[in-house]
Amino acid sequence: MTIASVSRTSTSTSKYGLPPALRTAQAAMQLPEVQDMLRKLSAFELGIFMPHQHDEATGEFRPLSADVTQVESGLTVSFERLNEIANRTASFLPVGWLWRAGGPTVAAACEMADAEGPEDESEQPVKHKMPEDD
Repeated sequence: MTIASVSRTSTSTSKYGLPPALRTAQAAMQLPEVQDMLRKLSAFELGIFMPHQHDEATGEFRPLSADVTQVESGLTVSFERLNEIANRTASFLPVGWLWRAGGPTVAAACEMADAEGPEDESEQPVKHKMPEDD
């Protein structure tokens, strides 16, 4: 299995100044065992992503802090404290997970629009929160 040409090799990522943990993640995508995990995940419509955030001053890549979740809301990505998102579970749909402290932890979530619908949560329509008109 080969990774699509948009992927960078571990040698080319070093010139972008990625921190060691993120260089490791990029290089791991070339490993047969990681590609095998990806193949197995794909049977469940899941994939692999590199959890990261950016330095607010420089835009440089940084590993995602343990207490931070990437949040998409209104088609904009931000980084929020995990405990703040955890307290608002009805508003957020988890879309990315990490294995931390012996279990899955939400690493990315999308904010959902309030939707009117049946009281049964399994029947609730799920819609992404869109930008508000000015």
